[in-house]
Order: sequence, then structure tokens, then C-alpha cells
Amino acid sequence: MLPQKRVKRTKTPEEALASLQALCARAERSSGDALRLMATWEVEPSKREEILQKLLRDKFIDDERYAEAFIREKTSLSAWGEYKIRTALRRKGIADSIINEKLGQLSTADNIERLTQRLERKERSVKYETPYQLKTKLLRYALSLGFQMEEALASVERTMKTINTEKECDEDIFF
Repeated sequence: MLPQKRVKRTKTPEEALASLQALCARAERSSGDALRLMATWEVEPSKREEILQKLLRDKFIDDERYAEAFIREKTSLSAWGEYKIRTALRRKGIADSIINEKLGQLSTADNIERLTQRLERKERSVKYETPYQLKTKLLRYALSLGFQMEEALASVERTMKTINTEKECDEDIFF
């Protein structure tokens, strides 16, 4: 069976406004999300900005509120680091000034604690033969979550201290 083709549904500016109001009432959206949706609905480019300004004025869309909720979700549920969050918010069309302000409120100690807990869980599923291999795998994992090198190294160190390994790792080789 062949996949069905999606038919693009165009919307008038009034329909787009009503749809976006309904979407924003259910969940936070960024201004970039709204612009992308209007583009897929083939709303005239001149009308897109008018609709966006109306949504901003009526507080259906608030990029600061969106960034705050996004950061809270990604740090607590997904354990993402600052770099990964910053990149995702830029893709969503959030201004750098808002991103910097909201990320500045994060605590480095909390980040390290969250990452350490995540690394301890990861250690249980990682296959390794030497402590050195474990350290490199945990470090790569921490960096893939978007944490800075200093935070990743500190968390890996804390994790390695709590893990009972039979072989001692020569820290001069790795760090």
C-alpha cells in the first residue's frame, strides 16, 4: 500500500489566527513556531506579521514565557545541558537576549548534580572492560546531552568515585 499524500491546507488570515489562538491556548508556542505554521498554511507573508503581532499583544505567544517553560522541561525531564537547550531555542526563533537571560538563572551545582545522577544510571547499561573506557563513554554521553566540558568532567569524576571498580584508573592518562 502506498502512503497517502498529505494535502496542503491553505488558510485565510482569519482562520490562521483562530487556529493559532486555539493551539496557543493548549500549549506554549514560540513566535518562530507560529511563523512556520503560517508558512505551511500558505498565509500571505504580509499578513503573517500582523497575525503574530496580534498574538503577542493578546499574550497568546510570549517568547520569554516559552523559553522559561522549555528550559524547565528540558533540564528536569530530559537532563539537557546548556548548549543543547540554547541550540534548540535558537531553532525555535527565540532571541539570544531572552535565551541568555533565562539560561543565566540555571545553577551550575544543580546541573552537575542532575548530570551525575544521569551518568550513574547510564553506567549500569554501558559495557566496558576498563575504568578508562567507562570514563570516555560517560564523558561522551555527557557532552552529547549538551553540557560544557567542565561540567561533564566534574560529573564524570563524581560518578567514577561512587562506582565500585576493581581496577583503579590512572587519572593522569585521561584527565
